[in-house]
Amino acid sequence: MAAARMSRRCRKFLRRIQRTKTTYQLQEIASEVQADLERRNLSYDEALTLGNQIHVQGDSLPQPGIIYAISDRDAYRRTLELYLKDSILTKTEQLLLWEERRRLGISQEEHDNLLEQLLLQWERQGKNVTVHRWNKPGKGAEGGEVSGS
Repeated sequence: MAAARMSRRCRKFLRRIQRTKTTYQLQEIASEVQADLERRNLSYDEALTLGNQIHVQGDSLPQPGIIYAISDRDAYRRTLELYLKDSILTKTEQLLLWEERRRLGISQEEHDNLLEQLLLQWERQGKNVTVHRWNKPGKGAEGGEVSGS
């Protein structure tokens, strides 16, 4: 998904992302990327590439947290939040999320981490979320893993 040739501005952001040591700094960079995209100083492909790099760098940092950046993972996070809005994650919604993950190239581990972070965030707000059990679509009826509670 990387652009064939990145602009000087994009390479500058990429260097800053690679040197970053905190999620707060990554969020600042993500906000700057968003602002540059809105000012049309960056193309959407460059912003998407930078957003994905921000999430990769965020995964390598010791402190957990959700980073809001233009990326495939952020698009998936918004979809997941939409499905969680009614406080129930049904089997049908999980199947749709699985298809979305497959399309965006998001692993089950990334999904589990994001779901856990969102559930913790919602619990701090006093909301209770129910996640139905389901079998992951795969090679056969017995081939799926059970996830959820």
